[in-house]
Amino acid sequence: MIHYMTADGLGSPWVGNELRIVGAAGVPYVLHTMRSPSKINFGTAWAQRIHDGMTKPLYPIPFAEFVLANLLAPLLFHVRWFGALANALFGERENLRGRVACLAHFFVACMWAFRMWRARGTRPVSHIHAQWAFSSGSIAMYGAWLLGVPFSFTGHAVDLTKQRVALRDKIKRAKFIIAISEWHKQFYIEQDKNATPDLASKIHVAYCGIYTHEMKPPSADALASKRREPYTILAAGRLIGKKGFPYLLEACKLLKDRQRHKLGTWDASRPAGFRVILAGSGPDEAMLRGLVAKLGLADVVTMTGQALAQEKIPAYMHQGDVFVLPCVWAEDGDVDGLPQLTMEAMGCGVPAITTRLVGNPDLVKHEETGLLVPANDAESLANAIERMMADAELSQRCASAGRSWVLEKFDITRSLEPLLNEYRKALGQPARVGERISLQGMEAAA
Repeated sequence: MIHYMTADGLGSPWVGNELRIVGAAGVPYVLHTMRSPSKINFGTAWAQRIHDGMTKPLYPIPFAEFVLANLLAPLLFHVRWFGALANALFGERENLRGRVACLAHFFVACMWAFRMWRARGTRPVSHIHAQWAFSSGSIAMYGAWLLGVPFSFTGHAVDLTKQRVALRDKIKRAKFIIAISEWHKQFYIEQDKNATPDLASKIHVAYCGIYTHEMKPPSADALASKRREPYTILAAGRLIGKKGFPYLLEACKLLKDRQRHKLGTWDASRPAGFRVILAGSGPDEAMLRGLVAKLGLADVVTMTGQALAQEKIPAYMHQGDVFVLPCVWAEDGDVDGLPQLTMEAMGCGVPAITTRLVGNPDLVKHEETGLLVPANDAESLANAIERMMADAELSQRCASAGRSWVLEKFDITRSLEPLLNEYRKALGQPARVGERISLQGMEAAA
């Protein structure tokens, strides 16, 4: 079986999306989580079955089991225990915090490996995969080390930047690595100080895709309704620094000032002006609302204050003429890897504008499937939005090509093929090339 180690299980939408495909592909797996999720982002029966049937969360740590497992670990895992402990104590680390965290996660991994050893008859461990390369990746690495099985991981964003822990060790010890963009693949290669010759061959690009069958272009009625509204700029995501929403608001202030009269003549069949719908919640909400007021945008900007429910994304996207996500490197070092909402907007036939950061250029090809602008640049962002407003041909071309590109490269029923084939290899099964995972029966999978 493939054993997943995650931070909060189905509390992550991506974990659920990936596991639906893994299960539908016939790959047996078990889901583990450090903490029980506060909310499951799926309302379907399969998700509830996974959640109810998954292994007991590691935290809060049962004291008696923790002590017993760590006392027995040297006897059960022998030389592997000593090697893993030496790594936790003396391996290369980014900082003192990373050293302490890895040592703590080593002891947690001893408890987890003890559980896996006890359940080996019913849940054999063929391979351990970590979703994210930080704490869950440390536990997975040490757990695999103790059990003597291969380990792999998928890195995303904050786990590779702000919360990076023992990353070079994980790259070295991984049987394979899943990169979610070409940027990520190059990033891993650049971490290898010794220029290991075969490193590139064990890094596989598998895009975090979407269920494209759920993301459809607007109907004729939706298009007609949209044309009765002013030009609509959509933005969505968690209201945190790395999304760059202050730059969107500053860009809209520039648009409002410089195009106060132009927008009325952009399309005579539509109401004058423009509007912005910003969906999402998060710690920056009060700051962003204050910025809306300060910039005099209260008449054009609507903030929903609520995260978008997955099933409501198409209807939300159908309101818009353009989707804008001005990602930035946050002051704390966090950054988006490859935002799913941009894919979903493009899948719904909405042209997209984003920044030239991390995985975004894999998705948005400048002037082909959308527009790319420099990060932290409100004026360039305003110029790009204005281009989409004024050039109907460009907007339609990007919308059409963007949807085609998402269908081709980011359909989750195909984009995970590299990951699935690595799992099949670990299980002694043949690889499959060009397969599209059937959605029929997916709800019964897992």
